[in-house]
Amino acid sequence: MKELNMNFKDWNTDKTWTLFLDRDGVINRRIVDGYVTQWEDFEFLPGVTDALKILARKFGRIVVVSNQQGIAKGLMTEEDLARIHSSMVRQVEGCRGRIDLVLHSPHLSSEGSPMRKPGIGMALEAQRQFPEIDFGKSVMAGDSESDILFGNNAGMKTILISDDTSLIEKISGQYNLCFPDLLTFASNIL
Repeated sequence: MKELNMNFKDWNTDKTWTLFLDRDGVINRRIVDGYVTQWEDFEFLPGVTDALKILARKFGRIVVVSNQQGIAKGLMTEEDLARIHSSMVRQVEGCRGRIDLVLHSPHLSSEGSPMRKPGIGMALEAQRQFPEIDFGKSVMAGDSESDILFGNNAGMKTILISDDTSLIEKISGQYNLCFPDLLTFASNIL
C-alpha cells in the first residue's frame, strides 16, 4: 500500500533522483478542449521557470512526459511538436532551469498504447536513454488522474499539481502529496 501524506524529508531526495513532469496544466496553460499546436499557443504558467530553476538544483534528471493525441487527430505534426518542445527547453534554460528529456505519446486514447499515460512506456523510454533512472527514486508530478496512475504504475512517488478540489477529492489516496502549482511544490521541496 502506498504511504501517503509523507514529508519530503522522508524521501531523502538528492541528485540521484529523477523528476517526471506532465506538460499541459503543469508547465504551460492547458487549452480546454483544445491543443497547443504551435509555439504561439504555448503559455508558461506563473512561476514555472522559477520552479524549474529550483528543481534543477534538486533532481539529477528532469523528464517531461506528455500525452499528445493532437498528432493522431491530425491537428499538428511531429515537427510542430518538436518545435514547441525545443522552444520550451530553450526558454527554461534561458531562465537557468533544466529539462533533460521531453517524451510524448502521439497516440489516441482509444488505441490503448502503453506509451500513453497511464501506461509506463514513456518512463521505460526515459530509463532506456538514462539507465541510471531508478523509479523507486523518482517523482511524477502531474495535474490529472492518468499522471498519478502513470507514476504509481511505475513505482514512483506522486504529486498532484492542482487546486481543483473535486479532482483532489476524487483521487484522494492515489497520490503522495498535492500542491496548487509547480512553484509551490518546488519551494516546499527545498
